[in-house]
Amino acid sequence: MPYDASDLRSQLGSAAGGPRAEGATLAAQYFVFPTMEPDEVSPLGTKTWYVRSQNCCVAFSLARAGERLGRDDQPDEYMVLLHSPDSSVVVSANGDRREVTGSAVIVVPPGKSEVAVEAQGMVARIFSNRAQDLLGQCSNAAVYAQPDPNVAPFEPWPDPPDGHHLRVYPLADIEADPGRFGRLFRCSTIMVNYFYADDEPRDPHKVSPHHHDDFEQISLTLEGDYVHHMRTPWTVDMSDWRDDEHHYTPSPAVTVIPPPLVHTSQAVHHMRHQLIDIFCPPRTDFSERPGWVINHDDYPMPGS
Repeated sequence: MPYDASDLRSQLGSAAGGPRAEGATLAAQYFVFPTMEPDEVSPLGTKTWYVRSQNCCVAFSLARAGERLGRDDQPDEYMVLLHSPDSSVVVSANGDRREVTGSAVIVVPPGKSEVAVEAQGMVARIFSNRAQDLLGQCSNAAVYAQPDPNVAPFEPWPDPPDGHHLRVYPLADIEADPGRFGRLFRCSTIMVNYFYADDEPRDPHKVSPHHHDDFEQISLTLEGDYVHHMRTPWTVDMSDWRDDEHHYTPSPAVTVIPPPLVHTSQAVHHMRHQLIDIFCPPRTDFSERPGWVINHDDYPMPGS
């Protein structure tokens, strides 16, 4: 589908998708955390919501100071996202220890790890579906009692050449680049696009309706109000058809977008907006664009 010429995604080639699976497309799912009961409340009062897609799990926490968010036997890499400039955590894994302040993307290696929260705030952790113990805690686990046939099975990307260890990417260090689409980071399991915050509504004449042939998108909104526009492709069976959706979504929230829904997100109102797109595994088309993935040199692409 066409993008506005000012949208850097207009530079991407058209992927040749295989035959589409038969049957209905899964519906988009919307989770506005302040309107939902948390899935977990710790003794310190930290509230955590768990939401999954076919290949990914998001654990979103409103964390209290002193909280310890641990993994005892994590099978693969996961990401931790810190949003506030006042964020402060200590991350430990496999004998490595890093103090992290401010907004950041953190890659945590497999095995035993812990995020010790030193300042109250939002902490998002992103896992692949190999974190089986977390999938059952997700409020939408029943949706995936049967796998979505439109989603390609999860396959991790190659391990980093220098081995697994903690990697911290402070966001304040990354200057805007008009030739780069947002702030893309990847590891062997996850890709995130941590867009720059914006105080203005999106121009309704320059939205970007598009679809993905065989991979999901999770949109995590941390600040601001959005309208997520969704269109379900028609099949030969009219009972699969759905009306278009224009879902008003305040933050913080997660929206799960299965393929091949046509979708675009529109920031609305004059207010602070912060959106992060999540893909599991990483996207090849974004990774092939020179300079787009900020930590490209840390992780090889498949076949490289």
